[in-house]
Amino acid sequence: MSSGNELGVALRAWRERVRPEAAGLPADRGRRIPGLRREEVALLGGISVDYLVRLEQGRARNPSAQVLAALARVLRLSAAEIDLFYRLAGASAPPAGSIPAAIPRAVRLMVDRMSDTPLAVFTAAWDTVETNALWRALIGETADPDTRARNLIWRHFAAPDATSRVERTADERDAFERELVADLRRASERYPDDRAVSELTEALLAASPRFAELWGRFEATTNAPGRKTIVHPELGPLTVDCDVLTLDGSDLRIVMYSAPPGTRENDLLRRLAEFPV
Repeated sequence: MSSGNELGVALRAWRERVRPEAAGLPADRGRRIPGLRREEVALLGGISVDYLVRLEQGRARNPSAQVLAALARVLRLSAAEIDLFYRLAGASAPPAGSIPAAIPRAVRLMVDRMSDTPLAVFTAAWDTVETNALWRALIGETADPDTRARNLIWRHFAAPDATSRVERTADERDAFERELVADLRRASERYPDDRAVSELTEALLAASPRFAELWGRFEATTNAPGRKTIVHPELGPLTVDCDVLTLDGSDLRIVMYSAPPGTRENDLLRRLAEFPV
């Protein structure tokens, strides 16, 4: 028999199955439930706790597309679950032509097992999907509820962060910017129906003359393996290898930082777990 609040029941079930450590939160043996608390879901999803409570209790109706997308990301829903989630909320699921953001199960297993490597997952348009604890300790990034602020291209061109820990020479910066712009053009061509990509592109063209210049070049570049120098406030500068893996079928990108065994950088990367995030 239907409870009349299938959306709330589903939200609670999905919330309670997500392990805190899988969401980048410390494990807590004193939890009454094995999964995430409402406060944690609300924080990670960029919504208020009160609104999440009302959603679970069936007192809030018709959540926005932004809220649905944020909750689907935090709750780690599969493609089929996302479709069900949107239907329960009385909304249409994102069109098939939108950029995938859900992490496949096999990739999830790989990501979870690489907890000793600074790692982040991005969409084809460089929206941040997930970062692990070592990545956040190295880069200094924290979860940002603002959707646009979670986009690497937007942060670089339109909202430069003076506290960024990545150091680049002029040539390295030029190459990095050209790669970002080429990636966004590929994403816009591959997913022409994704409104978020077109809106991001238009906003970048209006906000950044440098982006507009590069966009007008129609360059095609690739993400070749490289090295980056990151200045950690406690450990100092680390020059590490940067590898970008693109996943067939989803276009997700996994970015990893590493250093050869026996090197100073490798020893320092292993110390990142000592620093809170």
